[in-house]
Amino acid sequence: MQTVFTSHLSLTGACVRFSERVIFQDLSFNVQKGETLAILGPNGRGKTTLLKALLGSQRLDQGQRQVPHLIGYVPQYQYGSENHCCLDVVLMARAALLPMFSLPSQRDRKLALEALEKVGGGHFAYRLYGSLSGGERQLVLLARALATGAEVLILDEPASALDLANQDLLLNVLFELRRVRSHSVVFTTHHPQHALHLADKVLLMHTNDQIKFGPADELLTESELSRLYNVRLRRLMVQTGEHFQSTICPVFGIREPDQDMPIS
Repeated sequence: MQTVFTSHLSLTGACVRFSERVIFQDLSFNVQKGETLAILGPNGRGKTTLLKALLGSQRLDQGQRQVPHLIGYVPQYQYGSENHCCLDVVLMARAALLPMFSLPSQRDRKLALEALEKVGGGHFAYRLYGSLSGGERQLVLLARALATGAEVLILDEPASALDLANQDLLLNVLFELRRVRSHSVVFTTHHPQHALHLADKVLLMHTNDQIKFGPADELLTESELSRLYNVRLRRLMVQTGEHFQSTICPVFGIREPDQDMPIS
């Protein structure tokens, strides 16, 4: 059965300035229900500012923002929760929805535990958050976002500090969310291969006034990404068992023919 998408969030003609500096301008995109959007660009191009604009913590100087009332947010890092058990960290999302002076109910605890189980973290519900690996911690933060009941998730470079094994752990969970189309997901990343693996659409932030938005498979090309990052990237097909999978990898130390490094 074909999935039917309806609009979930969008920016239209958005502009953000800090004093005289334009962070981005005339930025427009939309994410349909169940879609995943990856935002890519070098450091300092406004990716985190864009997420803040979606979350409502950064005012738009121009343009319009259309987002649902409830959004689940996954930050890069979570400090101050090391001595809490993982279930309590997830319960923080439920506590934020309760009336003042109310305590989480058994239903809240059930929803928090279900969120942990959904990301494969049910077995460490009662372990200390500080005892987990980086990837496991990100799964707890993702579970906390899911426990809000939000259908839109926003993740700020969720794999930035993870080793390869923990990246794989997190990506598998995000891929499953995409497969079942249960949530709309927006995430920033410095890893084009993550965008290729997860995203339906991408937003490439070249400069503050040169931003490209469109289908991931059309924009995640060697030429487009090499220009975005000023590093040569190759899009390759690799065989995994009986299947072939597309991936993207940088080729370091290679110059264009007119920029060859001298041979010593």
